Amino acid sequence: MLYVNDKDLTSIETDWQDLVRTLESVVYLIDSGDFTQPVKPYLRYNNPKNRIIAMPAYVGGNLNIPGIKWIASFPDNFKRGLPRAHSVIILNDPDTGVPTSILNSPLPSIVRTASVSGMMIQHFLQARSLVRFNVGIIGWGPIGKHHLKMAIALFGDRIEHIRIYDIKGVDFSEVSSHYKNWVSIEQTWEDVYRNSDIFITCTASNQRYINSPPRKGTLMLNVSLRDYKREALSSLNAVVVDDWDEVCRENTDIELLHLEQGLARTDVQTIADVVCRRSLSMFDIEEPIFFCPMGMAVFDIATADYYIKLARVRGLGMELE
Repeated sequence: MLYVNDKDLTSIETDWQDLVRTLESVVYLIDSGDFTQPVKPYLRYNNPKNRIIAMPAYVGGNLNIPGIKWIASFPDNFKRGLPRAHSVIILNDPDTGVPTSILNSPLPSIVRTASVSGMMIQHFLQARSLVRFNVGIIGWGPIGKHHLKMAIALFGDRIEHIRIYDIKGVDFSEVSSHYKNWVSIEQTWEDVYRNSDIFITCTASNQRYINSPPRKGTLMLNVSLRDYKREALSSLNAVVVDDWDEVCRENTDIELLHLEQGLARTDVQTIADVVCRRSLSMFDIEEPIFFCPMGMAVFDIATADYYIKLARVRGLGMELE
């Protein structure tokens, strides 16, 4: 069994376009039914805001790989000088079930999240006539930082400006010198929200704070899932989810819309509709689009497999007996 840690994985330069292509191929497998993904259970004990989530999945097609992600999210870890999230992913041989690799790193989860956002942005831009556009990112943790890297790598030639805000402040020295011509640090989330064509929430907020409707034609990537108050979402017609059964629970903004406004499974588009049937083109160009991804285990398993293959080619990691 190949063991790779965070040092191994961070030594691999991220090819965002290749990752997006990989995950897009997984969407076609989802659409064809060539996958298995049970609804993930949440383990809670003592403090209810902490959770450890099991995410098993099988991805078919040429990947043909089963595995599981075990991810812990403890929001108060920052008080101990620790990251909020920790995760491991185990991959198995599809014919024997023998464990073949283990990844001990948050990187595959973070990169998976930003790559799914990149996939959505690509399809949004195909459906709209934006030649140049502005990006906004709320939250400057690892996921927010990787969304910045993804956006510039994939769309840098079309981005007018990127605005960033974090309630705890943003250290501009953490912004790579390669990006500083694109980026400004804003004083309020409203400054970002009002001036973004693509607006990405990457927070760990335990309270909803966005209280006004979005700009016309905006793509809202609700990565952190619990940012919008009801009044901000009440007029939405274009809602996209990765998986309805996953995302319509755990106090997400989708569950809020379901309970308070009657949003139903039949009212939303899925990521398979977007990728396989180009469903974003059915909406008027001024219609805001709201994407809520709970995080699909099949994407994690495919991302882990992607990294393991690169690690083997480059001789990274340690073979365990």
